[in-house]
Amino acid sequence: MRDADNRGVPERILIVDDHPLTRDALAALLAQQGFEVVGEAADGEEALAAARTLEPDLVLLDLTMPGMDGLTALPRLREVAPAAEVVVLTASDAEENLLAAIRGGAAGYLLKTEPPERIVEFLRGAAEGEAALSGSIARRLVEQVRGGRDTEGWVPDSIARALSARELEVLLLLDDHLSTDQIAARLFISEHTVRSHVKSLLRKLGVSSRRQALEALAAARN
Repeated sequence: MRDADNRGVPERILIVDDHPLTRDALAALLAQQGFEVVGEAADGEEALAAARTLEPDLVLLDLTMPGMDGLTALPRLREVAPAAEVVVLTASDAEENLLAAIRGGAAGYLLKTEPPERIVEFLRGAAEGEAALSGSIARRLVEQVRGGRDTEGWVPDSIARALSARELEVLLLLDDHLSTDQIAARLFISEHTVRSHVKSLLRKLGVSSRRQALEALAAARN
């Protein structure tokens, strides 16, 4: 993600997909829309090597690839390129892949059925720290976090678009009255990381406390 001193500089993006035609199409689309495509990779190993040397701002990552797949590569990409946001772009809408990707550090999860203009929109948002979630994926995330209850339409777009996927998870668990340590245990992250996510989501929602965040969520539902 670019800082304030680099506003206006094109986001540097690394495309990871095992299909050359898909990579070419994405590269052409993103270059046309003002992104700087700094590299391409056909599997996880190539992606790690490229991320180390190219230092991208964004990584657009497929899941199903020969050799090292996307889910295996994802946490390692977060280690070798910690400043980069990783957005999954996949044909798989399987719930287990969704949760594994988000827990691996993905900033978003998009389906390849999204129109090109929506992919561009999502990536621009992800570069600014916003959620990058296909509509159907956002609903599945909510259902998983809230224990499978019927949550169709439960998270308003105004909230879902403001937060990253991980921040959305944390907010929903706060709404379930879980404490910091309980959220950390549920998401397999540290309590410090939970507090960091809470601080970030409060800032994005324009509120100063967890109670106000939940009030904002309730108001947005109405």
